[in-house]
Amino acid sequence: MNALKRPFDPKKISWRVGATTKDKSNGIALAYIDARDVMHRLDEVFCMDWQCRYSHAETKTVCEIGVLIEGSWIWRAGGAGDSDIEAEKGALSDAFKRAAVLFGIGQYLYSLPNSWVELESKGNSHVIKSPPSLPAWATPEGFDAIMEKRKTA
Repeated sequence: MNALKRPFDPKKISWRVGATTKDKSNGIALAYIDARDVMHRLDEVFCMDWQCRYSHAETKTVCEIGVLIEGSWIWRAGGAGDSDIEAEKGALSDAFKRAAVLFGIGQYLYSLPNSWVELESKGNSHVIKSPPSLPAWATPEGFDAIMEKRKTA
């Protein structure tokens, strides 16, 4: 489980804008990871002993991820609707990432404190000028130090 839950390299974290001030000069930075990084993590931990399948529930895409542990398949599922950009592709990757969170992958991102950041205009949207720093526990090195302390406690 620790290998699944281990934070990603901060360079792998992307940020998007959540809530904003009325004048759109500041916003809350929301962290996320790419579906390819989730696949890589599953490959690292399970090698070829994982799979996923997709189905639909009304307008939602559902992804089920199965991992083979000691001869038994363990399944977790997550769903998502079409996204604003590349709607169907976004639904597939969002559902995949939501299923992966149920195995602990990227789950720590939900515990990050809300950080207000400065925004800049880019076309018709606003982007984060400079992403926030991650707390030590949300880095691979910080996580490893915490796990090491638990071993010796």
